[in-house]
Amino acid sequence: MRSKEGWSEEGSPEEGRGHNSAETIPIRTGADVSRVRRSVAAAMAIIGASRIETTRMVTAASELARNTLDYGGGGEVLIAVVGRMTRRKVELVFTDRGPGISDMSKALTDGYSTGGGLGLGLSGARRLCKEFEIRSVPGEGTVVKVASWTERP
Repeated sequence: MRSKEGWSEEGSPEEGRGHNSAETIPIRTGADVSRVRRSVAAAMAIIGASRIETTRMVTAASELARNTLDYGGGGEVLIAVVGRMTRRKVELVFTDRGPGISDMSKALTDGYSTGGGLGLGLSGARRLCKEFEIRSVPGEGTVVKVASWTERP
């Protein structure tokens, strides 16, 4: 179950139950980027992720949320906790209706930026997550899916 603030700890793996849930967060302001970070950290706690894995996923989520806002003109993220007791997963799906990415290979190259930044957002997120998928159609928008999981015997 979710509280009004986001994710609750009810149904965590430590309690021996599977707990699948999802939350959609609109990304329209910088405050929404902060909310995404907090919600991802809470979701990672539910699956029993280590501090390192949590930091990796929160950092990737922050980069992708900022890209959604700055380059996609805003959008949303779906944060889902899925799986069973032995393998629990946090999936994030960022969606925008922005201009899309015309050259995917360049966009995924370290140092490439169309906005004057360091150019580490997409390539960094790809390195930080256990799963990374991106689809973009120029003129229609971009969808980025990332995931991390924990496995228990």
